Parts: sequence; C-alpha cells; structure tokens
Amino acid sequence: MPHTLAEFTSAVEGLWPTEFAEGWDAPGLLSGAPDDEVSRVLLAVDAVAETVGQAVATGADVLLVHHPLLMRGVTTVAETGYKGALLAKLIRSRCALIAAHTNADIVDDGTSSVIAGRLGLIEQRPIVAGARSGTGLGRVGRLPEPTTLGRLALALGEILPATATGIRAAGEFEQEVSTVALCGGAGDSLLGEAAVRASDVYITSDLRHHPASESREQSLLGGGPALIDVSHWASEWLWLDTAARQLAERLPEVEFVVSELRTDPWDFTVTQ
Repeated sequence: MPHTLAEFTSAVEGLWPTEFAEGWDAPGLLSGAPDDEVSRVLLAVDAVAETVGQAVATGADVLLVHHPLLMRGVTTVAETGYKGALLAKLIRSRCALIAAHTNADIVDDGTSSVIAGRLGLIEQRPIVAGARSGTGLGRVGRLPEPTTLGRLALALGEILPATATGIRAAGEFEQEVSTVALCGGAGDSLLGEAAVRASDVYITSDLRHHPASESREQSLLGGGPALIDVSHWASEWLWLDTAARQLAERLPEVEFVVSELRTDPWDFTVTQ
C-alpha cells in the first residue's frame, strides 16, 4: 500500500523532531495534502527553481529540503516573487514541500556529524550540547592521526562536492592539527565557544571578515584554532544520503533520490 503524506511527515518528525529546532527556525511541512500518496521523494539542500523543476519533472510526490523556503513571515505568495512561483508550481504538481533544518543539524547523524564521520573523527561530542543526550550544535573530535592544516583542507576537497569558491584556510599550511571542531552550514556564531577555542582547527561555512579576523588575532595572541571555510551548500549536501537511507529504513516502499544539482549560489571566481 502506498504511504500518505501524513505518514511521511510522521517519519520525518520521528527522525528530526521539530520541537528541538532553534527558535528562529521554520522546519516542517510547508505545503501538501495529508492524504496524498507518496511513492517518490527528492532530497535537496535548497528549494530553488532547479530543484523544484527536477522534483516536478521526475514525478516526485515530495521535495524534502534542508533549508526552509519560508524562514520568516510573509505577506504574499504571489507568483511575481520567486517563492510564490515555486510554491505554486509545487502545489499544481501535487508535490509537497517539507524541510528538516536545525532539527536535523543537531542529531547524531546530522549535518555536522556526517562531516565528522567522513573525516574519521573519534571521541565526537557536540560543541554546544542540546536538550537531548548526544545532540547539539556542531561537533568536535580528534583525528586518528595528527595531520597538517594543508592536508586536512585537501582531504576536505576530496570529501565535499566541488564548488566555485572551493576551500579557504587561515593558518600555516604545515601547522599540525589533531583536534577538530566543525559546524555544517554557517557557524561563525560558535567561534567563541570553549570547545572551538580549544581545538586546533575549526571548519565551517560563511565566515565573515570581522569574526574570522578577530578569531585569528586572538589565536595568534593567546592560542586558538586555525580556520577552514567551505561552501555552505557543500557542507550540508553530504547529509542528504544519510537522510535518504534513514527514511528508506522507515518507509521501504518509497523511492528516495538525492538531487545532485549544485545549488551553491556562486558560479565562478577570479584569482588575482
């Protein structure tokens, strides 16, 4: 028997309860009828024209994204705006839209944990503990063998999907690193956390000039992490395979497909 959207939403909630999302976040079901049948689901980081088009063209019944389309209150979903246009296209095609965001970041198999696992970090723990045991923002752990900052950056280049902006690092190429803190997605809000300051390197995305500069200056004065900045989209895309596998275990009759479309917003860089 086909599953309903209500059953699918229940499976998503079971894996990533929305009650544990950050207060500013807006995960969960955005559009769709509870009684609609679900046999095919497309997973993507972002609900943008390309991924919505892919979902509709491939006959997906649900588009499951990491980033909520409507993060903040809106007063119109007119099709003159891209968000209204995307919603209208999904609704006309009877393709539901659901997001799992910070509620999926904090779990043991969440966005940060997936990167930590791919790096082989041991003795993993959250940077900031969550309300439930083992959950929380970011992850910190130890590499099985010490390496250098440069080699770690190169290893990330092999793990993460390619993007125009690539990988940036602040620190000496040959400096030794063993303890790694990381946060998938934008993580400069965690730069001052004790677990980050005590690490040899902090990996995250969207590092702004002033927070990054201040962190490095403090590190040079009194010790602290080198920094590695990666693509926001790339750092969270890795989680989609894990999410698809976990959902397939709960709903084996449903087909789960991970979109390989790059929704990183940058197209090229110019080096000087």
